[in-house]
Amino acid sequence: MVYQDTARIYLHYTIEHKAKLLQMTLQETIDVIKRGCDELLLEKELIQKLESGRPLRIKAGFDPTAPDLHLGHTVLLNKLRQFQDLGHQALFLIGDFTGRIGDPTGKNTTRPPLSREQVLENAESYREQVFKVLDPDRTEIVFNAAWMDKFSAADLIKLAATHTVARMLERDDFGKRYRNSQPIAIHEFIYPLIQGYDSVALRADMELGGSDQKFNLLMGRELQKHYGQSPQCVLTMPLLVGLDGINKMSKSLGNYVGITDKPQEMFGKLMSVSDQLMWDYLELLSFEPMQTIAKWRVEVEQGRNPRDIKVLLAQEMVTRFHGRGAAEGALAEFEARFRQGTLPEDMPELTVSTSEGTGTIGVAQLLKQAGLVESTSEAMRMITQGAVRLDGERVTDKSLQLQTGSVVVAQVGKRKFGRVTVT
Repeated sequence: MVYQDTARIYLHYTIEHKAKLLQMTLQETIDVIKRGCDELLLEKELIQKLESGRPLRIKAGFDPTAPDLHLGHTVLLNKLRQFQDLGHQALFLIGDFTGRIGDPTGKNTTRPPLSREQVLENAESYREQVFKVLDPDRTEIVFNAAWMDKFSAADLIKLAATHTVARMLERDDFGKRYRNSQPIAIHEFIYPLIQGYDSVALRADMELGGSDQKFNLLMGRELQKHYGQSPQCVLTMPLLVGLDGINKMSKSLGNYVGITDKPQEMFGKLMSVSDQLMWDYLELLSFEPMQTIAKWRVEVEQGRNPRDIKVLLAQEMVTRFHGRGAAEGALAEFEARFRQGTLPEDMPELTVSTSEGTGTIGVAQLLKQAGLVESTSEAMRMITQGAVRLDGERVTDKSLQLQTGSVVVAQVGKRKFGRVTVT
């Protein structure tokens, strides 16, 4: 299968990284685990679990609603991989049962559930992609329908009886909807209970999740206590901001870097990241030691071009998912297309807005809003003349639309340039 080839690339790439992890002291191990995280609950309990010397069961759950993985997903997967390299077992939970409910987390409206057919199709796509990051030998892929489909109505009522409505309303999104008189369906209260019960079924020692999942992760602790198990520790990771520098990375917003993107595309997208956001990407995505990243930050403060650091980040990501040769090729193509194309070092950062209610903007309107042309008619004329490029590619389609979240290097003629963010 394709993912096996990618997994071998990844394993080869991380062999030195893994060797360093296995030689660390307990405190150094904790420092690696806490790198980039929002919260670790509770650190004292985790130390006790690590001191037991047994491989821990580390759970991370994904509802198969958007099966194409991007670098935002790998923030969590990289952390799961770190635990594997430290000798622990990853439990990659595909929520084929909860996916039929619809996770309300972060939503201010009820999210429609998926059909069983949609869930299974998306779950298979996840299954094919996850080993681009995780070590297959230390991964259990599990589906929560395996135990939830066996639940009777009486079992579900018993599970629901473990918590009160008041407790559920402590969750931020539920609380907001209740205060705003927005409907909350009963089945939405069931979702965090089932996610918590998954930890019981799997006897998880730790669960990883995004910062927006804290309530659900803590639910697992409470239910494990209720069922007489040792409660899991919880580690939350921040949500990776997308290429637009505003919203979290999302395919629907177009501000994402897909792990299956072509090497040149992945490289170019990462080079478009803002100088400030670059540091977050390094902390959350790179395997470089924090001491090295701190040294780079000092060098930039002392005058080193931030572009040099972005090249290192882009090369690391392309190497991880496509191999070193692909990364070298992507760099060579990028330099030929951009640097040898005499793009200015002080290229302006520009922002344009989509048409109200559409989420898109036409290329001619983009060029006008960015101040690269005087009018849309001039933009159309320049496109006809072959004088407009986006990310180095000549634009020939006058009806081209760009989505909210897109970040492109726009060029009109030989002298007008701008890195344009669509909001």
